[in-house]
Amino acid sequence: MKDFFYAIQDLFVDVLFAPYDALRALELDNWFLANIVSWLFLIVGFVAMLYWMKQLKIFNDNNEEDKSISSHSFL
Repeated sequence: MKDFFYAIQDLFVDVLFAPYDALRALELDNWFLANIVSWLFLIVGFVAMLYWMKQLKIFNDNNEEDKSISSHSFL
C-alpha cells in the first residue's frame, strides 16, 4: 500500500508538475517568459471583455432590453 502512495507522489512531482518547475527555473533568467501564461490569460480576458461590450452595444442599439421602471418588482 505504501508503494501506491509513492507512485502517486512520483506522478505528481516528477511528471505533472514538471512544467511548473521549468517555469520556476526560467524565472531566474527571464521574468517575461516565465509569466507567459499570465500574459495569455490577460489577453484572452481582454478580448472576451471587448466581445462582451460589443454584444451589449448591439442589444442596446436594438432596444431589446425592458428599461421601464416597473420591470422589476423590487423597484
